[in-house]
Amino acid sequence: MEPPNNQRMVPVQTTNDAASLQSSKSRVQAQKQLVEELKTQWKQLWEERFDDKVRAEGVSVNDYQQLFVEQGTIIHATKDFKPLRFKEILQQHMVENPDRYIPPETDVGGWNKFIKTSIKGEKTKKANTHPIVHKKSKGQKPKKGGRGWLHAT
Repeated sequence: MEPPNNQRMVPVQTTNDAASLQSSKSRVQAQKQLVEELKTQWKQLWEERFDDKVRAEGVSVNDYQQLFVEQGTIIHATKDFKPLRFKEILQQHMVENPDRYIPPETDVGGWNKFIKTSIKGEKTKKANTHPIVHKKSKGQKPKKGGRGWLHAT
């Protein structure tokens, strides 16, 4: 039997759909909380590091279990060194889509460039039919009639 034309059929959510939706929300919340904890430890790691000026390297002061960094691990050096990457740590913790928690690389352009190119898109530039022409001022009147400081009297 068909419903009357003025009534719409609305799909009813089953308990399985509601449970899966709730579990996905709780999983996302758990990942956000994990990323926030990792970020605080990451900031603490870089603030508390010991800078060895003789060897030109940064050394961790404490153990950071969640970041997989032990005390005395070199976290920054000037030559022949693979630096720590927050993205790799998130991947080791199996965080889904770790790129959304990490700002873009500085050589790419940062958040402002990302917003301008990806979110706002390209703005169409209107062609100016009458370009603005600035009149050049003549400037100040030359001193002593333009003869300079050494002049004959």
